[in-house]
Amino acid sequence: MDIDTSIIGLTGPPFTFEVEKRHICQFALAIGDYNPLYLDEEYAARTPYGAIIAPPTFPIVIGAEGEGIKLELDPKRMLHGEQEFIYTRPIRLGDTLICQMKVTDLYERKGKSGNMQFLVVDTEITDEGGNMVVISRMNIIYRPKQQIG
Repeated sequence: MDIDTSIIGLTGPPFTFEVEKRHICQFALAIGDYNPLYLDEEYAARTPYGAIIAPPTFPIVIGAEGEGIKLELDPKRMLHGEQEFIYTRPIRLGDTLICQMKVTDLYERKGKSGNMQFLVVDTEITDEGGNMVVISRMNIIYRPKQQIG
């Protein structure tokens, strides 16, 4: 296939993301989730979380901030296949998060148009103390080249 397993383990440069109220509010409103845990500081303060937290899919915003990993792939052949978030704790208002993208797996599956490759890229997101907060796992489908006949 096109991508070699030597790509596994490649990382992008680490970056920092400061979680601000406007980030959480804009994201919650954009996805149409009006949960007061994401929007109302007084309400959130009275919950077990003690403050505003981010919606579960919020790491999408964080991943978009990073520089990414320099991969020599044809973007026309790439499809976003799946997204998963593996949490150890919620993202909280005021968090300073240290993030880094990493290629964690590459595997092949047979599809209707031939063999496809699946590239798994994790964005590991930790707090300032190095404690894992969440892993944002993206599965990219890399389709075969179109054969010209």
